[in-house]
Amino acid sequence: MSRAYLTFKYAFIAVWASFVAGPFVWALTTSFKDANGVQGGATYLPWVDYKPTTRGWQDIFGGEGGVNVIQPFLNSLQITVLASAISLVLGSLAAYGLSRYTYRIGRMKNADIVFFFVSQRIMPPIVLVIPFFFLLQFAGLLDSIPGLVIVTVALLLPIAVWVMVDFFNNIPREIDEMAMLDGCHPFAAFVRTILPNSLPGITVAAMFCAVFGWNDFFFAFRLTFTEVQTLPQAVVALNSSIPPWWTLSAASLFGISPLVLLAVWVERYLSRGNLAGAVR
Repeated sequence: MSRAYLTFKYAFIAVWASFVAGPFVWALTTSFKDANGVQGGATYLPWVDYKPTTRGWQDIFGGEGGVNVIQPFLNSLQITVLASAISLVLGSLAAYGLSRYTYRIGRMKNADIVFFFVSQRIMPPIVLVIPFFFLLQFAGLLDSIPGLVIVTVALLLPIAVWVMVDFFNNIPREIDEMAMLDGCHPFAAFVRTILPNSLPGITVAAMFCAVFGWNDFFFAFRLTFTEVQTLPQAVVALNSSIPPWWTLSAASLFGISPLVLLAVWVERYLSRGNLAGAVR
């Protein structure tokens, strides 16, 4: 490689990394400022450009004028984990069936069925919120965690099916056949041989489900009232006619921290090298 190419490559990576990390650094510095530090112009270095304070972080944990985000955090965590787990189980089973067997519903074939799942994410949320509202009202699940879990599963299941179908299609069918020759029935072959070799795909699907489930605001806002509040709702509740930017910055960083930690933890599972030597 030429020196010019290497210089351009690393310069581009540095610029892109700065572009991505910039908003987070800005939010981090803002979270340790007060009103004077925010309104006095752009400042960057604590103890040099401004005097740091923990007021923003105190506000999000029940400080004066703030909102305690602990219970909304736990609500969001419970909803996201349950909905993601259910979506992964049901989505993996549906995706495996669509990958290994041929279906026909009228003129619809496997590819059309997969597109039908994906099309559920195309519809604007406003189209779905009224049917969801009456469905949960009829079931007595409005303003409850089980109700939000059901709605979130409906939103995440198409993502899980879409990701897992593509991944199962890339797994050699010989793995299934060898497992069934060894005495496994189709479901046992799926559990014992396909799932262990599908860890990268499951990880990707889980990340998508976690991100979309954790960040959902619209349905939580429309389908809950006083009993249940999720973390995005709590962050929005901090806003006012004069936004407390220090508190909003702290709440934003606190809200994205679980996803960042999750991404760092699961990064090791994203390699597709798991299939090496799987076919004998």
